[in-house]
Amino acid sequence: MATDPRIISLIPSATEIVAALGLTDCLVGRSHECDYPAAVTRLPVCTAPNLDPQGSSQEIHDRVTALLQNALSIYRVDLHQLEALQPTHILTQAQCEVCAVSLAQVEDAVRQLTQSQPQLISLQPATLDQVWEDIDRVARALGVESQPTLQALQSRVNHCQWQTAALRERPTVACIEWTEPLMAAGNWVPQLVEFAGGQDLLGTIGQHSAWIDWSTLLEANPEVIIFMPCGFDLEQTRQAAMALTQHPEWTSLQAVQAGRVYLTDGNQYFNRPGPRLVDSLEILAEILHPSQFCFGYEGGGWQRWSGVL
Repeated sequence: MATDPRIISLIPSATEIVAALGLTDCLVGRSHECDYPAAVTRLPVCTAPNLDPQGSSQEIHDRVTALLQNALSIYRVDLHQLEALQPTHILTQAQCEVCAVSLAQVEDAVRQLTQSQPQLISLQPATLDQVWEDIDRVARALGVESQPTLQALQSRVNHCQWQTAALRERPTVACIEWTEPLMAAGNWVPQLVEFAGGQDLLGTIGQHSAWIDWSTLLEANPEVIIFMPCGFDLEQTRQAAMALTQHPEWTSLQAVQAGRVYLTDGNQYFNRPGPRLVDSLEILAEILHPSQFCFGYEGGGWQRWSGVL
């Protein structure tokens, strides 16, 4: 390229893709949720939520539902900031209007820019292979090589698959993406569970995360339950799990009786379809097969649920 790109990323996973491709220094703006790698937190923020993101799972769900029912956006784009930064590329997503600004919002903002005409790159992966395709597509758009990054990521995936291929024990798993109301993790998560040596009972590879009711969880009765609420760190996940465990039938689940309930940082890992899905896979491998895997995520990326605050 004749000149370095000026990149604005409006979704954390895209920011992490740009960083993995060695282009962190080319980022000039970010979303309010982009926080990894740490260097990006110094960048100007180009989006903001239209609701209070704090509170219980049920409170946040109710606020989101109210906005959507009134045909209002959950997030807003700072048009003046976009204009001032004069980007050559803007990365966004078309997968989930609850997770980040919508593609339509960004397209509308770009049409209003007068100082630049950036290339818009929209990501919408539903499987791990599609995440790899997005990394390659971003790399090509930005004029860099993707293969060294992809090969390094795939080698780590292969390591987990090879290690679990011959295991006889493949525990049944329920991955919980939201607690009030209940949602089972979908998209790439069931695929990661499979690669980590488990059997996902509630999610389907490549399909959106689905709302479920208590009877579905009770009927599935998984051997392992893993909490990974979208947007929640470990402490928020602990609070959400505690609310769920008040259900009168919670203690009847075999995962609870066996002490195989786990909390994860769903914000930093599982719900960001970028390079750190491989970290998420390694977290699952540690949880499901601790005698086989020890990558060092325990305590930071995940911890066993103790049943107390």
